[in-house]
Amino acid sequence: MDAVRLWSLSSLHPLKQLIRTTTTRLVIRCCSSSSTRTAPKPGGRGRRLSTSTSTSDKDAVRAIRLNKVQELRSKGLEPYAYSWERTHSANQLQDIYKHLGNGEESKPEKDGVSIAGRIVARRAFGKLAFLTLRDDSGTIQLYCEKERLKDDQFDQLKSLVDIGDIVGATGSIKRTEKGELSVYVNSFAVLTKSLLPLPDKYHGLTDVDKRYRQRYVDMIANPEVADVFRKRAKVVSEIRKTVESFGFIEVETPVLQGAAGGAEARPFVTYHNSLGRDLYLRIATELHLKRMLVGGFEKVYEIGRIFRNEGISTSHNPEFTTIEMYEAYSDYESMMNMTEEIVTRCALAVHGKLTLDYQGVEIHLERPWRRETMHNLVKEATGITFNELGNDLQVAKEVTLKNLGADLDYKYKSSIEACSSIGHLLNEVFEIVVEPKLVQPTFVLDYPVEISPLAKPHRRHAGLTERFELFICGRELANAFSELTDPMDQRWRLEEQVRQHNEKRAAAISGIDSAEDKREETDESYEVTLDDDFLTALEYGMPPASGMGLGIDRLVMLLTNSASIRDVIAFPVLKIQQ
Repeated sequence: MDAVRLWSLSSLHPLKQLIRTTTTRLVIRCCSSSSTRTAPKPGGRGRRLSTSTSTSDKDAVRAIRLNKVQELRSKGLEPYAYSWERTHSANQLQDIYKHLGNGEESKPEKDGVSIAGRIVARRAFGKLAFLTLRDDSGTIQLYCEKERLKDDQFDQLKSLVDIGDIVGATGSIKRTEKGELSVYVNSFAVLTKSLLPLPDKYHGLTDVDKRYRQRYVDMIANPEVADVFRKRAKVVSEIRKTVESFGFIEVETPVLQGAAGGAEARPFVTYHNSLGRDLYLRIATELHLKRMLVGGFEKVYEIGRIFRNEGISTSHNPEFTTIEMYEAYSDYESMMNMTEEIVTRCALAVHGKLTLDYQGVEIHLERPWRRETMHNLVKEATGITFNELGNDLQVAKEVTLKNLGADLDYKYKSSIEACSSIGHLLNEVFEIVVEPKLVQPTFVLDYPVEISPLAKPHRRHAGLTERFELFICGRELANAFSELTDPMDQRWRLEEQVRQHNEKRAAAISGIDSAEDKREETDESYEVTLDDDFLTALEYGMPPASGMGLGIDRLVMLLTNSASIRDVIAFPVLKIQQ
């Protein structure tokens, strides 16, 4: 609601001599009287300064406010100021003057304050006006008394200031009889004139799509949204502090890459005009960070944006933020400890405790977290012992479908039938049955080699790798390996990955007949290229190492009790608005 009555320009009172003007801002100077007047009790005489303005009135409100802008400028007043000297934030004033009793006022000659922020509410009771000012730290009331304003200045205040305007005010500090700490205003300036009405005070900005498209309005209308991004900043800062306390160095690697490697995902493709070549937005930072290990760095990390041209869901966004880190002379056991360290320190930084509520479920982050192999978790959930099924893929599929039951969703049956190896089948069953049940922090260990082309072979179990993923609330939060350093093994695995993808790609392309289908290509219809330079780097020798990638967006979701990844990304990608 634009909580200001639409005052017509014809009702504007002329600016009198007690308005101090400059070429940069409007300042309303109050009288020097130090008398204090308390607000009458709200009742039939108390009225709001405004009426609600629906969305359909937006153009009318904008036109009126534009006229106010011109009116101010015609009088030599600038409604878009260059600066304002503040002495305090709202929260600082609340803290400094918390000792003031009801009805008490600070000494104006000693305790003059200057504050600035956005007006988010206003009301009047007879000869008093109360404006709520919000800045980055919180809110404080502006106490404006008609007795302090000469002639018709009180009416001019009503005409010149709208909900949403950014203002500056100076004065002393007073606590009202009702206990509200206030700036007892003696001068006032419009710093930025708002042209559009804010959402209804009582209903807020509730259209979810509009909240994401106009996040700036969302943050004004729903202050708790801004708190999510403050907590996000705290999480990122704590991650940096944690890893750097262990000796890791932050580095930067290319966003535009000649080959999209380090993960299996559809990349965004762009074209570089000067170089005359296609480039890819990175789908991972992994391969360049490993090049840093080859170059002699032993502990490196990067916090960066990743881009994947894939589906959108409550836990997936086309661009997202990760930390990837690599440590020479360590294995995936050490990365499990580091992951616990990062997550628990972030939880303590945000909440001060390790027991959290996430969507009505109590999550316990006290260490150590459960560590279990994928094989054992699948056996525990389904009764299937994949180690005993041998290498007969068809028999394994039949056993799997029989154990999972006839009620299994068709799409899951299809995905099981499409598995190309025992390792793929094990992982598919894990994702269908086990993953959604991993609510408390759980490290899932020892993934099949077929789905882990960058991980070192397990030192004790053939066909597996030294890899773990961390799951909390049924979502993958981190992924880590003992890194593969054998250049020949790495080349063979990546070439095999490219070969399998190209087979799927050929099948996908052959199934696309119509022009409409070509516009809606499947996930397998993109091209995968081999990063030969990375393989060359490995041939110069990379030390034994472990590496870990952690999704910062999903960690912030957990620590802010956010149901969707879009709630923790300030400006998420959306469909074009029709």
